Formats: sequence, C-alpha cells, structure tokens
Amino acid sequence: MNSSKKVLLINAHLTYPNWSEGTLNSSFTQVAKDFFLSKGYEILETIVEKEYDAEEEVEKHLEADIIILQTPINWFGAPWIYKKYVDEVFNSGLHSAKFLSGDGRTREDPTRQYGTGGNMRGKKFMVCSTWNAPEESFNDVNQKLFSGISTQDYLLHITSNYRFCGVEVVSDYNCFDIFKDGDIAGDLLNYPSHLSKVFGI
Repeated sequence: MNSSKKVLLINAHLTYPNWSEGTLNSSFTQVAKDFFLSKGYEILETIVEKEYDAEEEVEKHLEADIIILQTPINWFGAPWIYKKYVDEVFNSGLHSAKFLSGDGRTREDPTRQYGTGGNMRGKKFMVCSTWNAPEESFNDVNQKLFSGISTQDYLLHITSNYRFCGVEVVSDYNCFDIFKDGDIAGDLLNYPSHLSKVFGI
C-alpha cells in the first residue's frame, strides 16, 4: 500500500497563440511540483486545456491530500475551460456521492446548514493566480473597481466549490501586475515559502 502524501496540481491556463502561451502559469506549477517532490509528495497533475476524463479527475481529487489550482485571471475570472472542468468533474462527484452527499440540509434537522454535506474533509485546497491587476487594487475601499475586497473575497466563486464538498481552503497566492510593474521573479522565488506556511510542511 502506498502511504505517501499526494498533491493534485491543476493548471487552468488557456493558450492564446502569440499573446498568452502559458509560460508563467507553467512556471508556478513547476515551482510547486519541485517543492512537493522535495517534501516526499507524489504528484498528480491535470492540464485542463488537454483532454481529461471527469471520472478520472474525481479519483485524482479523492487520492490527493492537497489540491492546488494554478490559473490566470482572464477578464476577472479563470478561463472558461476551468468552469467547464468544474461542472463536469463536480457533477460526476455529486452523482457518485464521492464528493458530497446532498447540500447538508435535512428536513429532520433544521439546524444543519447549507454547504455542510461534503465528503472530502481532511483535504486542503489553494488557488495560485496571475493577474494584470496590481496588488494595491485590493483591500482598499478607495479603489473604484474592487471597492475594498480582498483576493480571498474575489476568488470565492472558485473556493466555494471545494468548501461545499468539505475541503479546507487555505490562503491564496497571487502574482500581480504581470504586464507592467510586477515582481514575477520575486513571486516565483517566494512561492515555496507560502506553500510551506499554509500547508505546514
């Protein structure tokens, strides 16, 4: 029996030839891969842009102790292929009752809350994302676009899928302002420290 810890790395980048080839998101995925390999983890990997099987993805999620989504933020969300991936994989996990058993509520117990029916407790999920937006556009009520929200708030539509299934969501990691004044090299360099901190390894 293989008792080694496993991490699932999901790369949601969508290629736009001659404009967005995916190098940066691949680089963050590679840094994460090297980090977890150095800690004795087995790597499971999915590149959403390539062909995948929803039932196999369900099994990868069940095997993994840690799940990391690596994604660009394109037009204020993950690429559309990731939404398709979520719909297909999470629907499969719902129908098989492997991800969750209902939404948590029961007629017998009105105190049960919506979103407490997950079967994936004990796992952890994190988003690592790349942005054109600068870091200072968040957590500041004077910023017109985001009006004071954090990246954690902003990514709620992604993290809620996992929380709904019982997975613990840890602090996200972000590479900001990638086309103008960002510190891409520094963000890549500091990524392992974040992984070590949020996952306690």
